[in-house]
Amino acid sequence: MAYIFRPTYARTDPRTGKKVRRKLKKWHIRYRCPDGRVLRVAGYTDKEATKQLAARLEKKAARQQEGMVDPFEEHRRRPVTEHLADFRRYLEAKGNTTKHARQTCTRAQTLASGCRFVRLSDLSASVMVEWLAGERTASHMGIQTSNYYLRDFKSFLAWLIKDRRMGENPMAHLSPMNANVEERLERRALQPKEFAAFVEAAGKGKAFRGLTGSDRVVVYTLAAYTGFREGELGSLTPASFNLNADSPTVTAQAAYSKRRRKDVQPLRPDVAEMMRLYIADKPQDQRLWPGSWANKGAEMVRRDLAAAGIPFKDGAGRVFDFHAIRHQFISSLAAAGVHPKVAQNLARHSTITLTMDRYTHLGLLDQTAALDKLPVLPIPGRRSEPMAATGTDDAHSPQHSPAPEIPCIRLRPAETPKGGLANRLGRQKTPEMTPLAGDCDRMRTDERVEAPPGFEPGMADLQSAALPLG
Repeated sequence: MAYIFRPTYARTDPRTGKKVRRKLKKWHIRYRCPDGRVLRVAGYTDKEATKQLAARLEKKAARQQEGMVDPFEEHRRRPVTEHLADFRRYLEAKGNTTKHARQTCTRAQTLASGCRFVRLSDLSASVMVEWLAGERTASHMGIQTSNYYLRDFKSFLAWLIKDRRMGENPMAHLSPMNANVEERLERRALQPKEFAAFVEAAGKGKAFRGLTGSDRVVVYTLAAYTGFREGELGSLTPASFNLNADSPTVTAQAAYSKRRRKDVQPLRPDVAEMMRLYIADKPQDQRLWPGSWANKGAEMVRRDLAAAGIPFKDGAGRVFDFHAIRHQFISSLAAAGVHPKVAQNLARHSTITLTMDRYTHLGLLDQTAALDKLPVLPIPGRRSEPMAATGTDDAHSPQHSPAPEIPCIRLRPAETPKGGLANRLGRQKTPEMTPLAGDCDRMRTDERVEAPPGFEPGMADLQSAALPLG
C-alpha cells in the first residue's frame, strides 16, 4: 500500500535562534517494489494529484510482479545520444580500433540527427529510408555510402537488443541497395616494369608524413607481397614478424584486420631477408610506421606515381591508389596460375567471387599466354598433341611454360641515409633485391643462385602457402 506524506525539516528561526520543524510544500510517496525495496518518490503540491501518482506506481509495481511490465520502458526514455555513447565504449572495450568505433558511431549519430530520432520510441524505418534518399539526391551521397550508414545504424540497433535495451529491431527488414548500378571507382594493377619504377621513385622521394623514401620502399614492397592494407601495415611492430621459422610469416592482429581476425601471412625468403635487415635496430614493441600516413595512402601513392611518370588514372578511367597494391598482389597470383582457393586464402576474402571478379585484373598478354597452353591444331595426317592440362611432358605443358620474372626492389646505398638498410645490404653477403621485370637482373649472391620461378609481383613461391612452384 502506497503511503502519502509531507516530509518535515528543521530550520533555525532568525528571531528566536531556536530550531523549528516545518513541512515541505510538496507531497511524497513511499511504496514497496516487488523485490522488497522501499522507494520514496516526490509527488506534487496537490495532494489529489499525488494520490493518483501513488496509485499508478502501485499498479505498476503489481504488474511488474506479475511480469506484465515493459522491461525496456526506462531505456526508451533515455536519449539516443546516451545509448550511442555507451555503444562506442562497448566497441572500444571489445577490441575494435578507435577509428572503427568513431566512424561507426559518427555515421549512426549523423543518421539519428538527420531523422530526428531523439529517443528510441522515435525510431521509424520509413523516416530513415526517406532521409537516405534525400541525402543521395541533395548531398550526392553514393549508394555504397548510403549502405554504410544503414549498416552501421543497424549494427547499433542490434547491440541495443543484445544489451536488453530494446525488444525488436524496427530496421531489420531494410536491406542495402545495389551499389553496382552506379559508377564506382575502378582500380588497376601496374605492369611489372611500371611497379618497379614506381617503387624506385618512392625511394628517391621526400618524406611523407613521417615516412622517408626508404620507408616507403619497404612499405610498398611488403604490401605487394602480402596484400596488407594501410591500417594493417601501420599496426606492425618488429614483434609481428617471425623471420627465423622455416616458413617466415608476418601477423596482423585482429583489431586491425578488416575481417577482425588475426591474420598470419607467409613471406617469401627474399622479403623476409629485407625485413630482417630493416627491423634489426628497431624496438620490438614500437610500430614500424606510426603516424597519419595510413589515412592519406592514396595521396602518398599519387605523389610517387607522378615522380615515376606513371598516371594516377589511365585511359580507361582506372586508378592506382594504395589499395590498388592489394589488387596488384591478387592479380599476380592469378597471372601465375595459382589455384583460386589458394589465392582466396592469401587474399583473406570470404568468397572466391570477390577474389576473382573484383581484385583480379588480367590483360591481353595473360590471355594470350593462356591460349599458348592449349594443344596444337589437329592437322590432318599428324597425331594431335596431348592437352597441356594432363601434365604430359611436352612443349606446351605448364612445367615448361616460361614463368614471369619477380619484380623486387634494389636498395642502393646512395639512396638511403648512412648506416641505413641499403648500407647494411652492401656490407652483408645477403641476396640483393633487384627490380626483376622482363629484362632486369635476377637475385644475386656471391655465388649465383637463380631465384625460384614466380610471377608479378612474385607471390607464386610462397612455400608455406603450398603455392605451385615452376
